[in-house]
Amino acid sequence: MKIYMLIGIVLFAKVICGMDYLNNGGYKIPVLGLGTYTVTNETELTNGLNEALEIGYRHIDTAERYHNEHIIGKVLKEWISSGKLKREDLFITTKLATVDVFPDRVEAALNSSLERLQLDYVDLYLIHFPVATTVEDGKFVTQPTDLLGVWKKMEEQVEAGKAKTIGISNFNISQIERIQKIAKIQPANVQVELNLYFQQKELRDFANKNNITVVAYSPLGAPGLNKYFESENRTQVKLPDILHDEVVTKIAQKHKKSNAQVALRFIIQSGLVAIPKSTNPKRIKENIDIFDFVLDEDDMKTLETLDKGKKAKIFNMTFVAANIIDHPEYPFHENI
Repeated sequence: MKIYMLIGIVLFAKVICGMDYLNNGGYKIPVLGLGTYTVTNETELTNGLNEALEIGYRHIDTAERYHNEHIIGKVLKEWISSGKLKREDLFITTKLATVDVFPDRVEAALNSSLERLQLDYVDLYLIHFPVATTVEDGKFVTQPTDLLGVWKKMEEQVEAGKAKTIGISNFNISQIERIQKIAKIQPANVQVELNLYFQQKELRDFANKNNITVVAYSPLGAPGLNKYFESENRTQVKLPDILHDEVVTKIAQKHKKSNAQVALRFIIQSGLVAIPKSTNPKRIKENIDIFDFVLDEDDMKTLETLDKGKKAKIFNMTFVAANIIDHPEYPFHENI
């Protein structure tokens, strides 16, 4: 009989998102975090963050590329300086942008992120994407990329106390293996697109064998993405409809939960971390209300059958730069 890792049940009036996994840097990462991709409106993000922190979120995910570190920094400073939270209560992730994926730019990039976040260190620093770019005539252009050299500089940030742990995002297995061969400090975490329709089983197995925690972005299938793409004049994409999937709905009704809660519960019960993005107070509360029920073995097996593999992938990252697919480090030619 297959045994599924259960996170446990929390029955507190005020839910605290404290079911932690130990990554291979020796630090605990909360299994549910707040994603902030696409949220740049200061009032919207400030209100959303305050709501999240008030009800128990302690894991906040951002990136230089999201252009919102300064907003997050203001909110965190207020909570910490007021004594409502201690810095060590929080788990903050940010990411090295493609324009800084050069060995001689890593330190300055992290320093800038820390200044915007008003923090002395981040808990996790990720290489956001394995292709370096520059900006020429207002457009992103790919450049030769020295991932191993960049990783060595990432290690220096840990040694300097500016990052507790380091990892990668949107990398494939072969790229991670290349880093592992030269690393003094092994990748502690990999952040990738992952949801019920795109379950990334091969990468998850690899990560599990190598003591690498997996963080799932777009764990609900990015239902609001096209609205954001429209605002930036980008081509809209076909999105998975996990929130209205009949199979998910049936299981949700069984547990008196929403489709979103079942989708998130599946991820954390699979031994992964989820970072759903929302600034809507109702959805922020709904997303954290997943620790008072457990999916049984039949539920988990049924949900596993929803995996559609690579054809369900949303983000091919072609918007990062022109001709990025032709770059030798483009990560999505093989199944990750």
